[in-house]
Amino acid sequence: MKIFEPKSSKFNRYHALATAQAAALVYEDWDKVEKEVKKEGYNQFCYFDCEGTQAFLAGNDDTLLLSFRGTEPDKLEDIMTDLDINFVDGPFGRVHDGFNRALNCIIWDVVEKVKFYRKSNQSLFVTGHSLGAALATLAFAYLEKEGISTDALYTFGQPRVGNEEFAQGFNLKFKEKAYRIVNNNDIVTRVPMRIMGYSHVGTHFYFDSEGNLHEDPKLSWWFKFTDSIKGNIEDFGKSGPDNINDHNMLEYLGLLKNQLHTKAA
Repeated sequence: MKIFEPKSSKFNRYHALATAQAAALVYEDWDKVEKEVKKEGYNQFCYFDCEGTQAFLAGNDDTLLLSFRGTEPDKLEDIMTDLDINFVDGPFGRVHDGFNRALNCIIWDVVEKVKFYRKSNQSLFVTGHSLGAALATLAFAYLEKEGISTDALYTFGQPRVGNEEFAQGFNLKFKEKAYRIVNNNDIVTRVPMRIMGYSHVGTHFYFDSEGNLHEDPKLSWWFKFTDSIKGNIEDFGKSGPDNINDHNMLEYLGLLKNQLHTKAA
């Protein structure tokens, strides 16, 4: 997690890997999280835990890293079947009521701690996986509205967060520094559905069935359609369906590590 280039909002595969590590680490118990971030050179650490909404903030002289915990693997059905899909007013437009309420439990503590830790204008990177990706996206918007500048947002397996008005407002301000990474058939990235009025945000990066990373909109609809079928065929016989396996944060982490190994080879 220490491989950050300060004040860099441009997509960076090292930053993607470092934030993925933070998005995976936040699932551990807080003692382990604190031990790991301090081992990586972050001398500042705190965590937030309120009614199931959890995140940590780690900092040093160069970087602040905010990571939101997502859906536990054995509770994935919660995000698929228990979604409160009503809209409420949020930053830039209408947003998912459940996500917004969950974030509101900690966001003002987060704002206070970021301001307290940021004594030397450090870079601020925000990340999360699954439900944590939705919370990270909303937090990114709230932080900026509170006058806290952000450097980049990296999310993994992110569900849709708000309506088209929210997506347009968010993208107008953040599209060039908000990176939404999707692994092939990850089912959570498809909810809540467009037919319900929801839209995705940020710059879309897509892992195909062979583990290659692509930036949208360079990919055609037909490529992603056939690649989705290929991913299902290649995962046939493995434990669990492909669209659930592809949501696993450890899958994202492994794919990003392979990208850097391939690039270095």
